[in-house]
Amino acid sequence: MSTPLIWFVFMNLSILLKPGYCTETSDQVLSITPQTQEQVDTLRNVSTHYETVLWQPVSNEYISTQVQVHLYVPGNSSVTVKAILQKHGITHKVLLANPNVLTEMQMKNDSTDPRSGSTFYERYHTLEEIYDWINRTAQDNPRTVKAILIGSSYEKRPLYVLKLSFNDRPNRKAMWIDCGIHAREWISPAFCLWFVHHSLSFYQQNSEITRILDSMDVYVLPVMNPDGYKYTWTAIKRRWWRKNRSISKSGFCVGVDLNRNFDVDWGIKGSSQNPCEEINCGPFPESEPEAQAVANFLRRHKDTVQLYITIHSYSQMFIFPYSYTFDQAENHNDLLEMVQEAAQRIKRYYRNTYTYGPGAATLYPCSGGSDDWAYKLGIKYSFTFELQDRGEYGFLLPPSHISGACNEALLAVKTIAVKVLEKTQAPANHHTI
Repeated sequence: MSTPLIWFVFMNLSILLKPGYCTETSDQVLSITPQTQEQVDTLRNVSTHYETVLWQPVSNEYISTQVQVHLYVPGNSSVTVKAILQKHGITHKVLLANPNVLTEMQMKNDSTDPRSGSTFYERYHTLEEIYDWINRTAQDNPRTVKAILIGSSYEKRPLYVLKLSFNDRPNRKAMWIDCGIHAREWISPAFCLWFVHHSLSFYQQNSEITRILDSMDVYVLPVMNPDGYKYTWTAIKRRWWRKNRSISKSGFCVGVDLNRNFDVDWGIKGSSQNPCEEINCGPFPESEPEAQAVANFLRRHKDTVQLYITIHSYSQMFIFPYSYTFDQAENHNDLLEMVQEAAQRIKRYYRNTYTYGPGAATLYPCSGGSDDWAYKLGIKYSFTFELQDRGEYGFLLPPSHISGACNEALLAVKTIAVKVLEKTQAPANHHTI
C-alpha cells in the first residue's frame, strides 16, 4: 500500500471515529419552525420526500409559519435534508438523536403476566399480549368484567370491548373509552389497560372511581386499530405507521385514517381521499370495519352512553367538539369547564401543563373525527385526550414515563366523569360554581 493511500485511509478513519460522527447519519427527529412562506413551501416538499415522516403536524397542509414541526428523517436522507434546510436558511434542532434506540427500549418487555404486579402496566405490549390480557381480565373478574366482541378489523382481527359493571341497577348510564385508533400512539392502548387495572384495584378504595363505577358502566376498547398496531411492532422502520391496513382499490397505497372515517362532515376539512395520505378519509363514511363497528355499537347504546373519550398522543391537550367547524357546541361552556378543571388538577398534582379547547381552534380543523361524530349522535360530553408529551420523546415515550402519562390521563377521566355525573344526575335548578 502506498504512503499517500495509507495517509488517506488514516485521515478518514480519524473522521469516522470522531464522537458524534455516526449519530450524524443515524435516524433523527428534527424540530423546525419555518419563519416565511418560502420556508413553509420548502418544508412541505421535504416532508413528502426522502422517506421522511411528519410527527407533528400530521399532514404537510398544516405546516405554517411560526408553527413547530417535528420531522423524522432516516439516516440515509439526513445529509440531503439538512443541506436543503441550510440552503433555504431553515434552522433546526435535533429532538431525538437516535430514535431506533428508544424504539428498541419500548419493545423490550420483561413482564407478560398481569399477575406479576404493577410492572406489567409500566410496559408496552404486543397485540397478542393485549388480547391475552383481555381474556385473563374477563376470566379473573367474572362478576364485574365482560368481554364483548363488537366486530373485526380489515385483516379479521377481533375488536373486543371490556364492559366494567359493578352493579345491576336499572337505567344505568355509561361512559366509553377507546384507545389505539392511531397505530403509532402506543401510550394510548397502555392507558386503556391502566384504566381498567385502576378501576378493578381501587373500587371501594378511591372515592372518585368508586362513585363513577357505582353510577355508570364503562366500555373500554383497548385497541381500535389492531392491524395497524400489530404492524408497528413488526419492524423498527414501520414504527411510525398511523392508519389501519386496508388496501385501496388502486392497490398503490395502504391504510385509512380511522379518525377521518366517521360520518360527520366527511371528507371536507383536514382530510384527503388520496389513499397515500396519512389523513386519508377512505372511499366513503364508515368504509372501514373498525370505524363501522364502533359506530354501530354506539348507535345501539346512544341512550345510555353519556360520556365519550378517545385517547391519542402526543401534545398534552384536552379537546372537545367541534373539530370540523369553528362554530361552538351548544354546551360549549360545560365542556370548557370540565377540561379546564382537569387541566388545573393535573397542574396542581403533577406540575404538568395541558392546553384545552374546541378542536378546530385548539389543534386544527378536520372532518370525520370520532369525537364530533359521537357528539352529533347525542353523546353531549365528548372528548379527545392527547397524552404526553409535547415532543421531547413524541411517539417514543419511554416505558418509564407510562405511569406519569397514565396517571395524568386517569385524573382527567375521573374529573370529567364526576362532572358529567353532577350535570346529568342533579336537579334541574342545580348549578356549579
